[in-house]
Amino acid sequence: MSLRELPRIYRLPPSSFFLFGLRGVGKSTWIGSELPDAQRFDLLDEGLYQELLADPEPFAGALRRLDPESWVVVDEVQRLPGLLNEVHRFIEERGLRFALLGSSARKLRAAGVNLLGGRALWREMFPLTAEELGDEFDLDRTLEIGALPLVLASDSPHDTLRAYVQLYLREEIKGEALVRNLPGFARFLPVAGLFHGQLINVSGIARDAGVARTTVEGYLSVLEDTLLVHRLPAYEARLRVRERKHPKLYWVDPGVARAAKGARGPVAQEEAGHLLEGWVHTTLRTYMAERELAEEIAYWAPAESGNLEVDFLLRRGSDSCAIEVKSARRAGSAHLAGLRAIADLPGLRRRILVHRGSRPTKTEDGIDVWPVETFLEALAGDGLWPAPK
Repeated sequence: MSLRELPRIYRLPPSSFFLFGLRGVGKSTWIGSELPDAQRFDLLDEGLYQELLADPEPFAGALRRLDPESWVVVDEVQRLPGLLNEVHRFIEERGLRFALLGSSARKLRAAGVNLLGGRALWREMFPLTAEELGDEFDLDRTLEIGALPLVLASDSPHDTLRAYVQLYLREEIKGEALVRNLPGFARFLPVAGLFHGQLINVSGIARDAGVARTTVEGYLSVLEDTLLVHRLPAYEARLRVRERKHPKLYWVDPGVARAAKGARGPVAQEEAGHLLEGWVHTTLRTYMAERELAEEIAYWAPAESGNLEVDFLLRRGSDSCAIEVKSARRAGSAHLAGLRAIADLPGLRRRILVHRGSRPTKTEDGIDVWPVETFLEALAGDGLWPAPK
C-alpha cells in the first residue's frame, strides 16, 4: 500500500474550515481524496499567486460560477490573507464551503485579517499515527526519521529531513519574512532541537544561540505558529505542593527534531527517552483533536522536587488521566514515583506507565504498566479512560 492510500483518521467537517499543519504532513493529499471535485486554488503555484496578488478579482469570478454549497479548496492560504474577505462574502452570499489549508497561522494573525468571524472551524493535521500506518508502523524507525508522509516516501529519509529544515528556513521563514535576523534564527534552530522534551530555558537557549533573550521568545513563537513545536504548560492544581510554571518544549515530529539539531543515523541511547515522550505527546494531541480524547493536556511536576514528574495529565470534564513515558524495557519503582506522587489529585481516574516492554501489568496500588502496543490499542479503541463505575 502506498502512503497516498493510507487511511487518515481525520473527518471532513460539514462546513467551512481551516486546516493547518506543517509542510509535508499530508494536508493536500487528504483533502484531494476527500474533495476530488472541489474547485482548487494552490497558492504555491507562483503564477497563480502573482496573478491573485495583483488582482483578486479572478478568484471572485471563479467563485461566482459555482453552485451553492459547492466546496472550494485554497491551499497555503496564509500567502494571500486578503482572499479571506472574498471567502467570507461567498460563505454569506452563496453558501459556498471552503477548506482553507495552511502551514502557518502567524501571518494571518499578524495581518489582522478577517478570520471569518467564527464561520470556519479550526483544525490541525499531525504526522501519521501508528493506527494510520497499520502494518507499516515501526516504532524504532518512527523515532529515527519521524512520521511525515513526505519523509516516509523518500528513498533517502535523512537527506530529505535535512533538506526539509533548509526548505523551512528558506521558504517559510525567509520567504514569509517571519524573522528579521535569519542567521540568528539559523543558530537558534539546532539549539531548540536539543531542548525537545525538556523545560524551556530561555536564558540557556539565548546564550547557546548567541542572541538576546527577548529574541528567543520571538523565535519560539515562530516555531509554534508554524506548527513545528508545541509548548506544553504545567498543570496548576490545588494540591499540597506548588507546581512548576515553565512550559516544556515538544517538536511535533521526532525526525524533524533530530534534523533540526543535526542528528543522523540510528537513535542514540540518550535521545531515546525524549523522542519517545515527544512522539507520545503528538499522538495524544492527534487523538484529542480528532477523537475527543481529552479537552486539555499538561504536565505535572511539583516545584519542591526536581525528581518527581508526570509527563502528561489529560483532563476530560472533571476526570483526569496521568501518563508517564519511559523508554526502558522493564518498569522499575523509580519510573513510578511521579505517578504515585500524584495519586491524590481529585478526579484522577487512571495512572499509566507507557514503556518499551512486552507485557501489560498492574501494580498493587493500581497503576497500569503498558507496553507501547497496549497503549496504542487503547487509544485506537477509545479505551484509555476506564469505563464508568
